[in-house]
Amino acid sequence: MGNFGTNISSTTSFTLTGFPEVEGLEHWFAAFLLLLYAISILGNILILFIIKEEQSLHQPMYYFLSLLSVNDLGVSFSTLPTILATLCFHVPETAFDACLTQMFFIHFFSWTESGILLAMSFDCYVAICNPLHYSTVLTDTRVAHTGISIIIRSFCMVFPLPFLLKRLPFCKDNMLTHSYFLHPDLIRLPCGDTTINSTYGLFIVISAFGVDSVLILLSYALILHSVLAIASQEERLKTFNTCVSHICAVLIFYVPMVSVSMVHRFGKYAPEYVHKFMSLVYLFVPPMLNPIIYSIKTKEIRKRLHKILLGTRY
Repeated sequence: MGNFGTNISSTTSFTLTGFPEVEGLEHWFAAFLLLLYAISILGNILILFIIKEEQSLHQPMYYFLSLLSVNDLGVSFSTLPTILATLCFHVPETAFDACLTQMFFIHFFSWTESGILLAMSFDCYVAICNPLHYSTVLTDTRVAHTGISIIIRSFCMVFPLPFLLKRLPFCKDNMLTHSYFLHPDLIRLPCGDTTINSTYGLFIVISAFGVDSVLILLSYALILHSVLAIASQEERLKTFNTCVSHICAVLIFYVPMVSVSMVHRFGKYAPEYVHKFMSLVYLFVPPMLNPIIYSIKTKEIRKRLHKILLGTRY
């Protein structure tokens, strides 16, 4: 570790190789990713606009949905700069500090999304299991405090990551086979001891994603118990249908996230394109599908969207 200072100062940039697997089809692949970005960004902006304009949507469930849409925009804008630089402008090098900044925001928005989905599951639980006290339990003040708490928790968990990386000596070839920076990829590059980084990374994954997913499952177990207690099958389906959008949002977030974690930790010998594909699904699919799902499954949003697109009056 005697060369610690020298090694750190010599690490000025990282090189992103992008997607050499699609050589010859780069323009089509870039166009495909930009299309996904457009769908994600426009979809989430539309959701925010509709919730703002539609007075009937000014209630806790849609406040959390607004927060989810803002977070999904954050995910999209976090990855966009290096995707554009690598695929469209063929500028593979990224400054070290810019790399750490992007890594921070990608993980920050991921942790925030997990917290928002947990808050939304609690909203579903109260709405179905304790509907008479819904307005007193989920007041505007409590919703605001919940949102702030989620953001603070995510910030506190992710904030140490760049500093833990910056203390390490990078004496290898600083090349990454992605078009964005994720912590599990970056801790492969230093030639120093990364035990602290790996341990802390595992700790925050378990304490955030692990705890959140268990609490979401618990809330749905209680919801299912309440739904099954309803005598009428039609009423059971109608009640449970109010949570379908959230269940889809949970699945399209946690399934890719767990898959990425499994590939990084246990798929060391898996082909590189498997890592890239899973990361793309993890970063691109939830922000793109969330507004689509809520637009299809939420009657008020669907009607307002139809009015905006077709000028139909209801």
